[in-house]
Amino acid sequence: MRVRDSIHDDRLPNSYYAATCNDMSGFRRLEGNIKVDICVVGGGFTGVAAALHLAERGYEVALVEQNRIGWGASGRNGGQVIGGYGQELSNFAKIEKTFGSGNAETVWKMGVECVDIISDWVKKYQIDCGLKWGYVDLAMKESELEELQHSKAALEAQGYPHEQKVLNATEVKNYVGSDRYIGGVTNMGWGHCHVLNLVLGEARAAEKLGVQIFEDARVSALHEREGKVIVDMDHCRVTANKVVLAGNAYLGKLVPKLASRVLPAGSYILATEPLCEKLSGQIMPAGFAACDQRWALDYFRLTPDHRLLFGGLATYSGRHPRDIVAAVKPNMIKVFPELKNTGIDYAWGGYMGIGLNRIPQVGKVADNIYYAQAYSGHGVAPTHMSAKLIAEAIEGDRSRFDIMANVKHPPFPGGQLFRQPMLAAGMAYYRMKDAMGR
Repeated sequence: MRVRDSIHDDRLPNSYYAATCNDMSGFRRLEGNIKVDICVVGGGFTGVAAALHLAERGYEVALVEQNRIGWGASGRNGGQVIGGYGQELSNFAKIEKTFGSGNAETVWKMGVECVDIISDWVKKYQIDCGLKWGYVDLAMKESELEELQHSKAALEAQGYPHEQKVLNATEVKNYVGSDRYIGGVTNMGWGHCHVLNLVLGEARAAEKLGVQIFEDARVSALHEREGKVIVDMDHCRVTANKVVLAGNAYLGKLVPKLASRVLPAGSYILATEPLCEKLSGQIMPAGFAACDQRWALDYFRLTPDHRLLFGGLATYSGRHPRDIVAAVKPNMIKVFPELKNTGIDYAWGGYMGIGLNRIPQVGKVADNIYYAQAYSGHGVAPTHMSAKLIAEAIEGDRSRFDIMANVKHPPFPGGQLFRQPMLAAGMAYYRMKDAMGR
């Protein structure tokens, strides 16, 4: 199956999510100029969550999206709702090293809270996104299983509230019916959902609270004038007291300082044809989301209509596979050989924003211009936390925002011309280590 390139297309990609979306009515186009308290640029999870957090606090908000709400990584990803905010929850020592001992507990708690935000909003606003709890980390070798066991113990030592369970080689097949794994660890605090329905559901909730949401609104320039920010678009403008930049990998060169610190990297997903109940129960008996531990990782889960969503193949070269199915399906068959002759109904990809230190970038580029970006493929839940930190800061509480804003984020070496080839070479090294079993 060949899939059209939707990276530079203003339509939603030909994905399983777009095909099963429960709200395709879209949002209006801005005609004329408006004034608001806050203008949010970007209609993915960061932008939509920022708008909703701010609307809940009583601000007058406009959100402008250059394509459609959920068009980018937020509406295309693997749908895994996983905790941790820039650092693994289980590595408290690393959190202390990065953020300092005085801030480590706060950052750790944010890594738990980011998932709670989604859970709370789905209930509060009755968002129909198929949110389901249950996740399993998979080990392919003893060293990985030992690390997962240590991670489980570390989470428990910090008071992690959700059930976890260590699985041996026999038990893991109750979750993933494959001979590829020797064990794993389950986590009932993490799960998966239909991400496009989630982001659109949050956008509708924000709209009901008064947020003005506009699609087909490509920002061409930002200007500060008399304490206000002018957000210029091709056919209109928004004047705001403050602006939140939430374009991530799709922000382009609008703010050069931000562009130099985030690298667009490709990721790709397949969705099979619907599987019979016997086969879907054989390969994924518990219906959990799953992920292995390699740098070039595989992640997968079942959909409510018994399709397997299988993703991975992160690329750092800036080039997309000519044939996504041909590139990804061999990896799926390594995990589930019984799917060799199974049809693929959807195949799609897109860009995620990678940061050099893999920590979400949250801060300000001017006194009244905030930003958040670079979730490095781990953004469904952390985006909601970044958005909340910005809303707290705008409301006057900068305590948690400043912890993240004080992290130094170096630009990618090599400049605009060489940064992607350099990162691609580095990732090739880690893929080689995966292949060698190290």
